[in-house]
Amino acid sequence: MLNRRHFLQQSAAWGSLLAVGHSAAQTATDYKALVCIFLAGGNDSFNTVLATDSASWAAYTATRNQAPTPINLLPAGTAPNASAAVGSPEWLGGVLPLSPSVPVAGRSFALHPKLGQLQRLFNTERRLAVVANVGPLLQPLTKADYQTNRLPVPAKLFSHNDQQNMWQALGTEGVTQGWGGRLLDSFVPASQQPNLYASISVAGNAVFNSGARVRQFQMAPTGAIALGGNANWVYGQTGVAAALRKIASNGLNTGTARQSHVLMADLGGVAQRAMVSESTISAALAATPTSDTRVGPDTRLQMQDLDGKTIENPLARQLQAVARLVAARSTLGVGRQVFFVQMGGFDTHDGQNKRHAELMARLDHALAYFDTALEDLRVRNNVTAFTASDFGRTFTSNGDGTDHGWGSHQFVLGGAVRGGRLYGTFPVLATKNANNNQFDGSPDQLANGVLLPSTSLDQYGYTLAQWFQASNAGAVFANASNFSSANLGFV
Repeated sequence: MLNRRHFLQQSAAWGSLLAVGHSAAQTATDYKALVCIFLAGGNDSFNTVLATDSASWAAYTATRNQAPTPINLLPAGTAPNASAAVGSPEWLGGVLPLSPSVPVAGRSFALHPKLGQLQRLFNTERRLAVVANVGPLLQPLTKADYQTNRLPVPAKLFSHNDQQNMWQALGTEGVTQGWGGRLLDSFVPASQQPNLYASISVAGNAVFNSGARVRQFQMAPTGAIALGGNANWVYGQTGVAAALRKIASNGLNTGTARQSHVLMADLGGVAQRAMVSESTISAALAATPTSDTRVGPDTRLQMQDLDGKTIENPLARQLQAVARLVAARSTLGVGRQVFFVQMGGFDTHDGQNKRHAELMARLDHALAYFDTALEDLRVRNNVTAFTASDFGRTFTSNGDGTDHGWGSHQFVLGGAVRGGRLYGTFPVLATKNANNNQFDGSPDQLANGVLLPSTSLDQYGYTLAQWFQASNAGAVFANASNFSSANLGFV
């Protein structure tokens, strides 16, 4: 039998489009927003941010220049070869050198050839920082600790679902409160309901956005989704959506409809909140004139793919939605917001050269667009965007791709970012020994060259939370206190 609790649990599965709380002003008197840019699938950090000093480059080239398809990028200054296979290292040309404002002794660095805008934001604008070798850790961990099982490690490493959840919620699959939502909880007085527009995902249901009290609001990149506006949102049935609208409009009125059935009243309340929220956010966006209110064809969102075709960049479209919501912050009554956007395709087990180059081009274009959009709104100093991903990938190649790893390098972008610098400790790279895929010459590389993180996810998040001025930062990132410096200082 379908009891009341089970029915409401199923109703919640429709997503936060239907499950949103009442709006209330937040206590923050200024405005700040965090934007999580999730690279789903596990980004290959080894071909995103590269160490180019002679020892590192020799190890990199020796390891990744493998048959049948080398995946090693070429040295800085190598001219692109337009006659080579599209996306191949020869076609891309050399890596793009970085010029850190604080040099790292004995080391030099570069970016993937398709990250030209990020190179500018790092070298010239100084609004982009690189945080090296980040990953889930419980406490500082050496290679010997890991190999001898002397200290515990986070659960279910190398699993997509679990590590996506770990990066978003600091726990494996099944944890339902993300650290973005939990940080927002600290801004909600006990006497008030959370502002339902404080936590917004533009990429479907994201555990990152859900807190103990804060609920996430999901919207499409083109705007709020009307109840029943897409048949797939309500069990694929347009009739269900129509029924919910009728219940919402009639079922909450005093009289027999409300008094006769508790389930109808509860469901009507959920549906009514969905309708009200969609109407409110649509009106707020429409009433906020900015250069980013256009939702039709927009050349700023367009780019050329590797094959020379003009396409709209889906990640840029999501970030446009974020910019529009930031512009409407006063109308929506929010002082703190967290956003979630996502780009998939990073599980590059094969065909990595072209696939990863295309992903890097899209990331580069989207972040450059977002930086400009924030400047147009005069809120660069108020919004900090950061990347996250399931994990890094292996240093070794499986033929023409890579496998699941652990540590990875991340980008942080914004006017408040102390950019033009590399934070954390960049790993020492080595080559595998003659007998197996162990990297004996590196204290930072495990089997297959997987990076043992030197910076914890808790430190990464705690640093962002401190800038966000969340009073519960220490409680949310409890493991940060296990490290010598909880705040990495990049923002």
